[in-house]
Amino acid sequence: MDKNNIILIGFMGVGKGTVARAIYALNGSFCIDTDDVIESLTKTRIKDIFENKGEAYFRGLEKDCASWLIKSIDNTVISTGGGFYKQEQLKEIGKVVYLESSFDEILYRINSCPNAQKKLQKRPLLQDLEEAKKLFNSRVNEYKKVADLIVNVERKEPKDIACEIFSKLRK
Repeated sequence: MDKNNIILIGFMGVGKGTVARAIYALNGSFCIDTDDVIESLTKTRIKDIFENKGEAYFRGLEKDCASWLIKSIDNTVISTGGGFYKQEQLKEIGKVVYLESSFDEILYRINSCPNAQKKLQKRPLLQDLEEAKKLFNSRVNEYKKVADLIVNVERKEPKDIACEIFSKLRK
């Protein structure tokens, strides 16, 4: 049975959570964030999981989260962590929408926020910008490969992105 979920993927800081909330505002779709689910279940911040247990452990938690989404969630917008696209069961969860943006535009978006420092501190993989850009470049084609839909989000309002997603998914 096909799930009626929308899964938002893309690099960290691209605005997946913001777009999910815009979709909620547009049509009342329930929305969840995979990182929030993991933090709630482990009672630990993502940053602390990376620091204390490592990325491999975190990816295992994402796999558990993906299994739970398949079994338990429908009619929901799901914003994901930047590496969640690697989950083998991704297509079983719902329609995959890649929020596409350049690395520089993502940094501009984060740095334009009033709480930019807090947003940067929350993302352990963005601490070294050179390494982060390498990671970004290594993921772009992978995001495109798994996506059912690609939406460029550069310099667009979240409400407009949400409308574009609905318009394209209806076709």
